[in-house]
Amino acid sequence: MSKRKHLGVYAGSFDPLTVGHLWMIEQGVRLFDQLVVALGLNPDKRYTFSPEERLNMLRDSLGHYPGLQITSFTNQYLIHYAQSIGATHILRGIRSAADYEYERSMRNINGDLDSGICSVFLMPPRDIAEVSSSLVKGLVGPEGWREVVKKYVPDPVYQRLTARGPA
Repeated sequence: MSKRKHLGVYAGSFDPLTVGHLWMIEQGVRLFDQLVVALGLNPDKRYTFSPEERLNMLRDSLGHYPGLQITSFTNQYLIHYAQSIGATHILRGIRSAADYEYERSMRNINGDLDSGICSVFLMPPRDIAEVSSSLVKGLVGPEGWREVVKKYVPDPVYQRLTARGPA
């Protein structure tokens, strides 16, 4: 009997990539035979970094994972993107009760659209549970921000943030 390959997809805007995202990706690499990290592009959303910059930050930060695929998709539901690449699982993170409610609803809608793709939810450890891209962007600017932000992002992201400076 041949073993079925488990292909997971972990999607986000990664604007910017944080240590919370890295934790999720590390877990995904352990859980699945292959993991696709997909940059979701919404043409109606305003981003701090361009799609090319975000893809480069992903590549620079994640290049040491063998077999990890980094890609992007535009103007498409995640479940449809997952179908298009043959994913068996969608990996999502839950940091709070609000995340849980949102992700529960999305899981149910995704299940309506394709019951064959399983959603997997992970809760990050306490020390990074509050870290988000929005939090990181909100920390940039005040005096001493560089020292504060450094612990929440991988080095390639930190280098780009410091080169860019406050908005």
